[in-house]
Amino acid sequence: MSNVRVAGTGLTPFGNTPERTSRDLFAEATVAAFEDSGVPREDVEALFYGNFMGELSEHQGHQGPLMAEAAGVQAPATRYEAACASSGTAVRDAVVRIRNGEADVVLVGGAERMTNLGTAGATEALAIAADDLWEVRAGMTFPGAYALMAQAYFEEFGGEHEDLAHIAVKNHENALNNEKAQYQSAIDVEDVLEAPQVSSPLGLYDSCPISDGAAALVLTSEEYAEDHDLDAPVAITGTGQGGDRLALHDRDHLARSPAAREAGEEAYADAGVSAADVDLAEVHDCFTIAEVLALEALDIEQVGEGISAAREGRTTADGETPINLSGGLKAKGHPVGATGASQIAEVTKLLAGDHPNSEHVPDATTGVAHNAGGTVASATVHVLEEVGR
Repeated sequence: MSNVRVAGTGLTPFGNTPERTSRDLFAEATVAAFEDSGVPREDVEALFYGNFMGELSEHQGHQGPLMAEAAGVQAPATRYEAACASSGTAVRDAVVRIRNGEADVVLVGGAERMTNLGTAGATEALAIAADDLWEVRAGMTFPGAYALMAQAYFEEFGGEHEDLAHIAVKNHENALNNEKAQYQSAIDVEDVLEAPQVSSPLGLYDSCPISDGAAALVLTSEEYAEDHDLDAPVAITGTGQGGDRLALHDRDHLARSPAAREAGEEAYADAGVSAADVDLAEVHDCFTIAEVLALEALDIEQVGEGISAAREGRTTADGETPINLSGGLKAKGHPVGATGASQIAEVTKLLAGDHPNSEHVPDATTGVAHNAGGTVASATVHVLEEVGR
């Protein structure tokens, strides 16, 4: 079984670019990834591409071949859809393909065009990741769903909106130096608490933005990297995937994420590490409460204690385990099909010392990327390690 090296990463800026198509965005990301990797396009043996709402936002299905053309590669191409975990799932299958010896070079990534739909249209499109019969038709949207999860957490474990506000403040602070981030502006706790309410207890600053953007990764086998003398010091050493019931009302707990726990345990075991070995993580903070649930599912925080992590400084840039040094979905942005792959790109750069915030983690060797779909009915977790040049 071959280790999988991250040979190259490419990201577009995340933001509001309604005039740009997803194929345009993905083409830009792949140009950067190939330039970073030094791998020729003709060596790519497969493309795994994540996208969630292309049929709704661009009237475009069958996107695999389309994105292969945009990337300038001639290889079998498959589109992955797992709501907001679409490209995280694509990365997992790319890792498995390389490990099995079926390929030495796989291009993997994702893109999403969302802002052309407007706020109402994008919210409606995102909602189809919930149960249409029992949630969507009743008026459920994801701000409402995560508000229910936050309320359930407060009832079971305690906490208040101000605790969540510290997560938003932290992630905006982390995004200040990230040129790819949608929001490169600082906020304070009062800004969060005084912002318009979206769905109690969540306000505007508790919510990630609607975003356009793309991410691409060139993954190779260890043997290929060594034979071609690639500068690829970071490997994906663990991969895991978990699932849960789609509708919230069918679950045993609203304040926990069993799918993420399952994925994390599998990824840790696969890599031969534990949560205690994790130096940094990029987690799926589509809403501030989602970061809390992710930290507890990954055992970075104990159940019931994740709510205080940002407020007490444990997850800040200079804390025990920095979380979302990219700015997270909250400030970096969340073009849903691109998010999972972009998290891998951010962790890779942080571990390699090539990220604007690497100075906060100069000795980091192990990072985690956690990508979730919907209200975490789908989840992938990847462990990345610095293995040397």
